[in-house]
Amino acid sequence: MSQPSTARRAALIAAALIVLVIAGAITFILIGPDPAKNPALASAHSPMAGDAKAPVHVVEFLDPACETCAVFYPYMKQLAAENPGRIRISLRIVPLHKGSESVAAMIEAARLQDKYWNALEALLATQDLWVDNHVVQPANAMRVLSGAGIDIAKLEADMKSPKVAENLAKDLEDAQALRVTKTPEFFVNGRQMESFGKTQLRRLVLDAVSRAPR
Repeated sequence: MSQPSTARRAALIAAALIVLVIAGAITFILIGPDPAKNPALASAHSPMAGDAKAPVHVVEFLDPACETCAVFYPYMKQLAAENPGRIRISLRIVPLHKGSESVAAMIEAARLQDKYWNALEALLATQDLWVDNHVVQPANAMRVLSGAGIDIAKLEADMKSPKVAENLAKDLEDAQALRVTKTPEFFVNGRQMESFGKTQLRRLVLDAVSRAPR
């Protein structure tokens, strides 16, 4: 059988490229761009725990006054510990409960003392001491932080800083862009949980771990 001419080969290659471009365009229209590259998820200002090069990126939107958040936060940490070097967690604060804006500012201000995680974990672990019927008691939250090795005088001053306001505003802006209306909300490599629960979160995280390159 004779080989196709150079012109025929070029035509076949061009046709194949056109098919690929059309298929890619259809895919983009149907499912959109890579969700993991959504700028609302890839915020550089977010505090991150874990290996910065870990292939699985979990973005958690959390309200420090949210009871369910206090339950899910250690569960997500456990999943990360079970998969060392594979998972990194970025945290975003979305104050939805009455009065939680002040506690969100406390946590952000603690970051200026390199005590972000200390403040967050101390508050989540003692939530019953400073949340009463879903209403925040800021003075009680401050007392919790005073026992967590945080300079309270500096914290109170830093809560008024433009940097704290900027970070909180960015978290809220991105939450609104992603239509986050409840907490906790998780995105795993850009994929949002379709239904809520520990089993669903584990499945989504472990699926991403299994797909990620080693």
